[in-house]
Amino acid sequence: MNKVIPALLALLVALALLMSSLFLVDQRQYAVVYSLGEIRHVIDKPGLHFKWPPPFQNVVYFDKRILTLDTAEVDRFITSEKLNLQIDTFIKWQIVEPKAFIRSVQGSQAIAADRISRSLRDALNNEIAKRTVSEIISGQRDKLTENVRLKVDEDSQQIGVRIVDVGLKRVDFAPEVQVRVFDRMQSERKRVANERRATGSAESEKVRADADRQREVILAEAYRDAQRIKGEGDARASALYAEAFGQNPEFADFYRSLEAYRASFRSRSDILVLDPSADFFRYFRSPAPPRSPR
Repeated sequence: MNKVIPALLALLVALALLMSSLFLVDQRQYAVVYSLGEIRHVIDKPGLHFKWPPPFQNVVYFDKRILTLDTAEVDRFITSEKLNLQIDTFIKWQIVEPKAFIRSVQGSQAIAADRISRSLRDALNNEIAKRTVSEIISGQRDKLTENVRLKVDEDSQQIGVRIVDVGLKRVDFAPEVQVRVFDRMQSERKRVANERRATGSAESEKVRADADRQREVILAEAYRDAQRIKGEGDARASALYAEAFGQNPEFADFYRSLEAYRASFRSRSDILVLDPSADFFRYFRSPAPPRSPR
């Protein structure tokens, strides 16, 4: 019995020593093993690992995932047009060299974020100073952010950090220039609108003038064709009359006289002062001579 108790105590001590020597590394973490305050090695593979001797070694974990730096502060920058802009940004970064990260920023994410933010402001200031507002907003936005990312990534390599992405969340004019810029934009839009209205009016006048010209041409051609057809009809009618009347000239004279009588006595109020013996009343005085037999 006296031997069992010391054995159990020794077993418990050994078990406690073994448990303190084992540690687990998650797949989302780096594990940095320190020995008496110095870095022994860095573990980036997940699983169960061993440290020895436990009292003299300790493990510190660092996040391996992509982190986001997104502060509430809005920075001011000046464009090539000397306009003040307020730009809100975000940055994606990741620890890739834990040893360099520990030596440069003492393993503090807050210190690393401050270093990255200062580098980001310098890079943005240099890039924005070369460009106009239009280029920053749309024309060269992707190129601007990529240049900034490369510059910040180059600076961040010294602290063991990789810059994954840089983005512009919001780009606004500074309050003191917003009214002036918006007034200028409004004036420019009005000028463009007036130009387009004037162009539209000129085009409409051209269309109307062309339509009027085509109308006159069509009417003239139609009148010409109508007169030609009418003339051909009159000529054909005259030929038919001449052919018909040529067969009986006396009947032709009689028919023309009837037409003249109808036209002269169309209205009862018409008054003619003529000699009754005039040739006009020839068919009133005597009937037409009898037709000779054929």
